Amino acid sequence: MSHPSTRWLIFFAVAAPPVAFIVVPIGSFLLLSFFRADKHEIIHELTLINFANFFGNWTYLGTFLGTVALCLEVMALSVLVGYPMAWFIWQQRGGRRYLLLLLAVVPLFMSYIVKLYTLRSMLGLNGLLNQALLGLGLLEKPSQIFLFNQKAVLVTMVVIYLPFVVLPIFLALERIPRTLLQASIDLGAGTWDTFRRIVLPLSLPGTIGGALFAFVLALGDFITPQMVGGTTGFTIGRVIYSQFGLAFDWPFGSAIAAVLLMVALSGIALAGYSISRQRV
Repeated sequence: MSHPSTRWLIFFAVAAPPVAFIVVPIGSFLLLSFFRADKHEIIHELTLINFANFFGNWTYLGTFLGTVALCLEVMALSVLVGYPMAWFIWQQRGGRRYLLLLLAVVPLFMSYIVKLYTLRSMLGLNGLLNQALLGLGLLEKPSQIFLFNQKAVLVTMVVIYLPFVVLPIFLALERIPRTLLQASIDLGAGTWDTFRRIVLPLSLPGTIGGALFAFVLALGDFITPQMVGGTTGFTIGRVIYSQFGLAFDWPFGSAIAAVLLMVALSGIALAGYSISRQRV
C-alpha cells in the first residue's frame, strides 16, 4: 500500500497542469469581466456594468442570438449530412470502410486557414460552383450570392466541422454488436425497423456528441465569418475579437465571452443529460 504522502504527491502532479493551464486562466478571465475599462485603462473595481451593457444593448444581444441560431443551423445540417455519411461508411466491409473513414477525417489534418481559402475560392465569382452552374446553363453570369453573406458562413462551417460529426457517429455505430442486427433480422424486423429500434438509439450518444462538437466549435468561430461572411456575416465572435483588438475593452470582451462560455457549458450539460437518459 502506498504512503498517503505519495498519493497526495501523485494527485497534485496530475491536478497541477489542468489547474495551472485551464482553471486559473478561465478564472482570471471571468474575474476580468467584472472590471471596467476607461480610456483604454482597466479599472479594477467590481461592477456588473459590462453585463448590463451587453444585455441592455440590442445590437450586441441581437448579434449574440443570431449567432446562436446560426450555430444551431450548423449543428442540424452537420448531423443531417454527417449521419448518412457515417452510416454509409459503417456499412462497408474490410479495408474499404477504414479507407472511406480516413478520407472523411483527412480535413482534420489540414490547416484551418487552407480549408477556408479553399472554400472561399470555390464559392467566389470564378470558383468551382459558379463555373459549374454556368456550364449547366443555370446562370448567365457569375454570381456573388454564394460568398460574403450569412449563408456562405453557414455552408463553410458545415463543411469544416463535418469531420467532427462523422467521426463520433461512426465510432458509436462501430460499437453496435452485429449480433443484435442479425437477431433483429432473424426475428422478422425489416431494415427500417432495425434502424429505428436498434441502430438509431444505440448511436444516439455519438450523434449528440458530434452535434455538440459542431455547435460549440461554431459558437466560438470568428475567422470563418470574417473570411467568407463579409459585412452581413457578423457574429458574436467577431464582436469579442474587436473588443480585445481595436476597441481595447478587455473587460467588456471578457463579459461577452463569459456569456458565450455559459451557453456552451449549458449545451454540454444538456447533451450529457440526454446521453445519461439514453443509457438508462
